[in-house]
Amino acid sequence: MKVCFATSSGGHLTHLLMLEEWYKNHDRIWVTFDKEDAKSALEDEKKHWCHHPTNRNIKNLIKNTFLAFKILKKERPDVIISTGAGIAVPFFYLGKLFKCKTVYIEVYDRVSTPTLTGKLVYSMTDLFIVQWDSQKKFYKKAQVLGPIV
Repeated sequence: MKVCFATSSGGHLTHLLMLEEWYKNHDRIWVTFDKEDAKSALEDEKKHWCHHPTNRNIKNLIKNTFLAFKILKKERPDVIISTGAGIAVPFFYLGKLFKCKTVYIEVYDRVSTPTLTGKLVYSMTDLFIVQWDSQKKFYKKAQVLGPIV
């Protein structure tokens, strides 16, 4: 199975890196920001740098949509996994055109409110995971994983 991790750097990336025990035996690519933390954490990984900032930035959303098309066409992942933020949106929407499964993990620190990205990708996600029972009130079809931190 080939996995595409599309995520912001910082805490979003850190959450996905905590899943290494699961993904270490899978072919994978990462799409994130060209920032020092990501460069260091993904030094030996296959990666693509996306445009940032992504939150509420229409210009970079458009750029990242074209980038997502190019990467998905070339890499052909089986599944796209994200914890957010904005980079998930073009990858999840275009991922459906490429027949990719999508998995979204709502972030750990959103206990009582949903994220904007979560709300935007919820309807097209094959598996929507939350880390708190309280998040189920926003995402009825979500599966509760519990904290991954």
